[in-house]
Amino acid sequence: MRERIQRFMMGRYGNDQLNQFIFIAAIISMVIELITHWSLFYIFALVLLIYGYVRAFSKDINKRYEQNMKFLEKKDAILNRFRKEKYYAAQRKEYHIYTCPQCRQKIRIPRGKGKISITCPKCRTSFIKKS
Repeated sequence: MRERIQRFMMGRYGNDQLNQFIFIAAIISMVIELITHWSLFYIFALVLLIYGYVRAFSKDINKRYEQNMKFLEKKDAILNRFRKEKYYAAQRKEYHIYTCPQCRQKIRIPRGKGKISITCPKCRTSFIKKS
């Protein structure tokens, strides 16, 4: 039986991170349908499951690979945004983060130094802020 499945899957795309995301979204949609009894979530879950299986059994490997790479780029962009916000939140405990009015460069100034003149390291614009 295992050998038959392996022969069937030869030349097919298989599972990737986009498929895993699709299947997880389908499971979440099914759970929401069980809680709310809205058939729209059930239909959405079925569509996601069918699409996931079509992708997994597809023989157009290049197209599926491109779809997965686009998904990973978007996922990384979203995760990087959250990482950046987490970093800024940690930095705000000890520093003020100001934006240069000229070039929009972010500048980190230690807290508790009073009113100071800040010179942007990128464009050399000076501005006064309270730290």
